[in-house]
Amino acid sequence: MSLSEQIPATADVDPIDIVEHLAEHHDWDFDRIDDDQIAMVVEGQWRTYSITLAWSAYDETLRLVSTFEMEPPEGRLAQLHELLNLVNDTCWTGAFTFWRQQNLMVWRYGLVLSGGQVATPEQIDRLIVSAVAAAERYYPAFQLTAWADREPADAMQVAIAEAFGRA
Repeated sequence: MSLSEQIPATADVDPIDIVEHLAEHHDWDFDRIDDDQIAMVVEGQWRTYSITLAWSAYDETLRLVSTFEMEPPEGRLAQLHELLNLVNDTCWTGAFTFWRQQNLMVWRYGLVLSGGQVATPEQIDRLIVSAVAAAERYYPAFQLTAWADREPADAMQVAIAEAFGRA
């Protein structure tokens, strides 16, 4: 049974309700913070990612913020920001930022559902899975730049091609 068959896509279904069903379906730990916000934990290969989705009825946008901790040395921040520019040039469905005060690498994306559009469970699932995939793809480059003193363009080479499978 597809996700859409399990969760009816009607205007009555709140996007956060769909996210809650997806979290249950994938067996992800989650906490329904409010009617319009949910936080969950998704285990990746490199890290455990904290993912928050929030629905804004005002601007009809489903916002996703995915984070993982990162504490780069102060002397490598300029190179890390240079790498972020290179990484974001290759991303089409979101962007990374580094929140220095919180020591968090952040992936952000907003799905605009204006005019009463309804996101399907498959769309929201893809949104979450894509956020984790982006973090997994670029995590090694972030680490090489921050901790192995590799230059951003050099570190970026590990993320140029998507890997398939596991070694």
